[in-house]
Amino acid sequence: MSVDHPPSHEKAPNAALDRDAYRHDRDTPWPPVLPEPILPPGDRNENPPGLGFWALLREDRRTHENEWFSQGYWALTVNRFGNWKTGLPRSIRWMFRYPYLWLRKIVQWTCGIKLDYTVKVGRRVHLWHFGGMILGAQSIGDDVQIRQNTTLGVRKSGDLGKPIIQDRVEIGCGCVILGNVVIGHDSKIGANSVVTSHIPPYSVAVGAPARVVKTLTPKADDASDGVAAREPDNPQEMKQAS
Repeated sequence: MSVDHPPSHEKAPNAALDRDAYRHDRDTPWPPVLPEPILPPGDRNENPPGLGFWALLREDRRTHENEWFSQGYWALTVNRFGNWKTGLPRSIRWMFRYPYLWLRKIVQWTCGIKLDYTVKVGRRVHLWHFGGMILGAQSIGDDVQIRQNTTLGVRKSGDLGKPIIQDRVEIGCGCVILGNVVIGHDSKIGANSVVTSHIPPYSVAVGAPARVVKTLTPKADDASDGVAAREPDNPQEMKQAS
C-alpha cells in the first residue's frame, strides 16, 4: 500500500510528534498519513514518562518473568540506559556515551539483539527468546511481544522510513517488517511473514507478502484488556486463516 504524504505546508515541524501520535492507537485516522521519515535525532530521553529509570528496569524484569539472565531484558536495559543519559546535563552526558556504546555492542555480540536507544520503546515490551533480532523501528508501543529472528527496518538502502509498532502487537518468529508502515494496535503478525504495507488494528496478518486473513474484535467489557478472534465468515477465509 502506498502512502500519500500531505503537502509540505501541512507537515508537522517535528516528525517525532507524529510518531508519538501513531504510536498509541485509538483516535488516529486509518489508513495513516505519515510525515516524510527523518533520522531520529537521539537528543532527548524517549523512555516512557511516569516512571523513573530504576522503576522502569524493575517493570521490564517483571515482564521478563524476573529472569535476570533474559537476553531480552538486557537489550531493553541498554536501550533504557541510552535514553536516560540523554536527559542528563550536557556537561556530564559525555561521560556515559562510551559506556553506552560498549554495552550496546556487548548485547549485540552476546544476545543477538540490536535495539538502539533511538528506537522509542514503550512499557512492558517482551522480547521472547533471543538471536537474530534487528529491531530498527521508529517506535514500539506498550505490551508488544516480539520473538526471535525478527527484522524491523528500512525497505531498501537509502530509505529512512521505519515501522511504527502500536500497542499490544504480537510479532511471530522470523517476521520481516519494512518501511514507513504502521502495524495497528492489537494485531498479530504470523511467523515468517513479510510486511511492507500498513496493517489495520485488530488484524491477523500472515504470508509473504503479508495479508490480513482474520479480523479481531475487542472484548465487550474493556477493549484494552485483550482481543477475541472473530470466526471467519466463509470457508475460503477459514482456509486462509488456518
